[in-house]
Amino acid sequence: MNVKGTTELLGVIGFPIKHSLSPVFQNAALSYMGIDAVYVPFEIRPEDLKEALNGLRLAGVKGLNVTVPHKEAVLELVDEISDEVEKIGAANTLKFYEGKIVAYNTDWIGFLKAAEELTDLREKKVLVLGAGGASRAVLYALKKVGASVLLWNRTKEKAIRLAKEFEVSVIDNLEEGLEMAEVVVNTTSVGLKDEDKPLFDYGRLSEDHVVIDLIYRETPLVRAAREKGCRFQTGFPMLVYQGAESFRIWTGCEPPVKIMKLSLQDYGYPTESPRTPSRT
Repeated sequence: MNVKGTTELLGVIGFPIKHSLSPVFQNAALSYMGIDAVYVPFEIRPEDLKEALNGLRLAGVKGLNVTVPHKEAVLELVDEISDEVEKIGAANTLKFYEGKIVAYNTDWIGFLKAAEELTDLREKKVLVLGAGGASRAVLYALKKVGASVLLWNRTKEKAIRLAKEFEVSVIDNLEEGLEMAEVVVNTTSVGLKDEDKPLFDYGRLSEDHVVIDLIYRETPLVRAAREKGCRFQTGFPMLVYQGAESFRIWTGCEPPVKIMKLSLQDYGYPTESPRTPSRT
């Protein structure tokens, strides 16, 4: 890394932020492409967000990724929002342009591109677990490709509100939903810790299920999917693809996705597909 007076600044804001892997693959991409820029993490407390964002703008930052807990709060502090941000209600990418801050959401397209490594989601019946912010991006993506969505959340009222907004179906019985679904997507934080109580009896998975867990590590759900012979995926591919789309927005360049993936192998990024990808 050769930082000079001409070097542009990109980064990611969140609280906490020390766990973020975005600097790893974004800096690998910038270096590979020969772009004179550096990508750094900024840990910003929620109460300091407005002041920090203005400071970063004044300091000449060209672009930011936004992660928890700022994805919704930044919408009150930007000058423009994209169409997908308006629908999803959250932003994960900011571009600083001619004194303005424009908000985008690349989580949805990151999810779609990652899922394409496993299956074609068009017209698939997809069971989505959870009704939080990550779920909103996933639902937006699934509606874009015409998937049939079954939504489940531990707090049913929250699922009902979200289902009305995205025009999807809510289910009460998770086991029945599993029998109907071809694809299972976990958008909750359950599985982040091994001691977390399972969302359902993972033994009910069949080898015909496609399982996607947005958590980076191999969760008990992913472990069960592996044992059952399912096609499965952790959150690593989505992380890379959403970051790649942010890279495209900031630089106007085609992102070097392969380089981004390779940079994360020491952090657990899978080096090979668990099963042969299928379009069926």
